[in-house]
Amino acid sequence: MTTPVDLAPVAVRPRRRVPRTLVVAVCAWVVAVALPVVVVQVSGRQHVVDLADAPPRTVALVLGAGLRPDGSPSTYLARRLDAAVNLYERRVVRGVLVSGDSSTVGYDEPTAMKDYLVRQGVPADVVRQDFAGLDTHDSAVRARAVFGVRDAIVVTQDYHLPRAVFSARAAGIDAVGVAVSSESVTPEQLATWKARDLLASWKAAVDALVGRKPARPWSDEPGVADVLAGR
Repeated sequence: MTTPVDLAPVAVRPRRRVPRTLVVAVCAWVVAVALPVVVVQVSGRQHVVDLADAPPRTVALVLGAGLRPDGSPSTYLARRLDAAVNLYERRVVRGVLVSGDSSTVGYDEPTAMKDYLVRQGVPADVVRQDFAGLDTHDSAVRARAVFGVRDAIVVTQDYHLPRAVFSARAAGIDAVGVAVSSESVTPEQLATWKARDLLASWKAAVDALVGRKPARPWSDEPGVADVLAGR
């Protein structure tokens, strides 16, 4: 005997639609996070040049990158300083502004940077020290507002350079950037630093937008005009 088949239609539960307001909110969040990063990276890269092709500028702005336990510049920082020496020796720049952290007792990036440059033959009187370059934004803003830098070649590692150039130009400096190598670390470490710099790019955009003041908006050091007087 054949069992009768129940041909009654099976109830299909309607698919729940994602609320339009949620979609809009997610899209807005993505744009708010991604757009500033894209602006910083793209606009900064437009002003990156090769070391050999760097156009004349008043100063090289060298950003701090850490010290060794003995107080000498780290490998990354030494590469930045070597590029500044190259620019000065070729008369592409007339002076150097070194900007770094000296907020901790026994840790003084700007002095170590100046000492390194002088040992490489750069005259001490064309090197100016920013002792309150606590981050890239502070270094850029202080270079313009405190030291009177109007044009510069920013020198830093390749992954950091677009953001640094963006911050300098946002501060009102006619800046181009020269990249130095970021080799000598593991691929994993370099990937971490690159990812961190993308996050920092978002902050750089916000800092520029709101005009964040540096932690120390003053300096006891003379400005760039005093350094270059008569040269």
